[in-house]
Amino acid sequence: MSAENEALLENEELYIKDWETYPMREPLISKVVVDMCTGAGEQLNRASTILEELTDQTPVQSRAKQTVREFGIRRREPIAVRVTLRDDKATEFLEKALKAKDEVLLIKNWDDSGNFAFGISEHIDIPDVKYDPELGIQGMNITVCVERPGYRVKRRRKQRAKIPYRHRLTPEESMVFIKNKFGVEILEKERERTYLF
Repeated sequence: MSAENEALLENEELYIKDWETYPMREPLISKVVVDMCTGAGEQLNRASTILEELTDQTPVQSRAKQTVREFGIRRREPIAVRVTLRDDKATEFLEKALKAKDEVLLIKNWDDSGNFAFGISEHIDIPDVKYDPELGIQGMNITVCVERPGYRVKRRRKQRAKIPYRHRLTPEESMVFIKNKFGVEILEKERERTYLF
């Protein structure tokens, strides 16, 4: 076991006690953003259909910021679709998405603010999703925003304020929260795969 994992296990009990004593410090899942970047054309329509079937929400299109001739992308052309999930929908989708990853995440998936992201190479890996020859197979990126209660003060229109350092979420706390909530295993690097022929 690495030094980072040992430190995480030692701090886990301290974090849980802290959350029990001060409920406003316990993290929560603010939102889950699912996006598929396919490029323009028929593939984008297929990705939009898949995303709508998976999330029961109408996807929003993302447009290219600049022209890239090598990829045949023009400025302001729709090249991706995305959906933002919140509350129970976000938790339900995240549970399914983590099963597609065999409930294993890597430390490098986290950023300094406690948010994390991961990718799914084939959407049919998600449980209860069947292959449709007309839609094909698409990959997706999933970004999860984790924060503490009270973060609304930095987004509201009136009397907007900064979040003090003592209330900001650390990557370690976020890992402990996700590990306990979803039963996820967090590794330093990917396991070596063994293939049987």
